[in-house]
Amino acid sequence: MIRRTDRLLLREFVESDWPAVLEYQSDPRYLRYYPWTERTPEDVRAFIRMFIDWQREEPRRKYQFAVLLPAENRLIGNCGLRKKTADAWEAEIGYEFAPAWWGQGFATEAAGGLLAFGFEELRLHRIWAYCVAENVASARVLEKIGMRREGRLHENEWMKGRWWDTLLYGILEHEWRAQVR
Repeated sequence: MIRRTDRLLLREFVESDWPAVLEYQSDPRYLRYYPWTERTPEDVRAFIRMFIDWQREEPRRKYQFAVLLPAENRLIGNCGLRKKTADAWEAEIGYEFAPAWWGQGFATEAAGGLLAFGFEELRLHRIWAYCVAENVASARVLEKIGMRREGRLHENEWMKGRWWDTLLYGILEHEWRAQVR
């Protein structure tokens, strides 16, 4: 499965993607809002294998795409959409990018592509996302793609020896259609 946006190619993961993912997941800037303090080749290979296993699931519930700059065939991050059950009417989206590519609109573009995929192809009614409240850039991405902040969960995420607040965002299919016209 391949999806294209204006500047990006979103494709299924393959085993050979792990070195590019390890490179950006080892960056301290990336690790700031994740539970890990370091990433090993074994960690990242298992991470990629999980996504590849999802591709074989029948019926499929989870889609995780490698995000590439097509002209360079360079993997710069990943994004995904996950339903709890195959017949679910809602799904969660998420994304992560190499810090070298932050601030250039790629996360917004990929996340917008996930909304289109979810509403047009999977015929979902609602798509939601959450982020660590201190990750202002991630919250801004969700707002840019038209998602509405639905709440703040206080100290609901234990990570790196402390409690973190998370923000919950959502968008309904009819709200998305109204903004893309």
